[in-house]
Amino acid sequence: MKKLLGFFMLINILSFSNVIPSIPVVPNTGNTDMDVPKLPTEDKTEKDGSIRKLLSNTTVMMESKLNVVVPLEIISDVDIKAMVVDDEKVEVPFSLELNKEPALKDHYKVKYSQDKIDIDGDGKVDTYIYSPKFLNKRIIDDNMVVIEGANISKEGTHEKKVYMTVEVKQ
Repeated sequence: MKKLLGFFMLINILSFSNVIPSIPVVPNTGNTDMDVPKLPTEDKTEKDGSIRKLLSNTTVMMESKLNVVVPLEIISDVDIKAMVVDDEKVEVPFSLELNKEPALKDHYKVKYSQDKIDIDGDGKVDTYIYSPKFLNKRIIDDNMVVIEGANISKEGTHEKKVYMTVEVKQ
């Protein structure tokens, strides 16, 4: 029984050994210099039999620079929790951190997916988000969430997710 099972496994291995590999194989060209073209060192014989004489061969050194622009983006998440009692007006300051100092002054703005929010869903706007007009520093501390308790009619815990992006002044 063991011999029969071993023979069956050997046949399966041999029958599936001609499967094409799933990872493409790069053919070996024999050139270990990654196929970088080399300068000619001898005269070249053309297909028609004529000979092109090599007069000189020169190496030219060049410099190239690459300008990479990294976009300005907000790298801090803001999580605000506040308790509002009755008709109380609550002001919650928060800060934003950018990935770098803005290169241009008065050019970038913060854009919120919503800046006037009806947090309890009763039809009255009760939460406002305020930020400076332009982003001119890496850390912006002058941001404020204002919750007006007089406009909140439903008691309980309310959550809202607001997305922030950086826009260019137009």
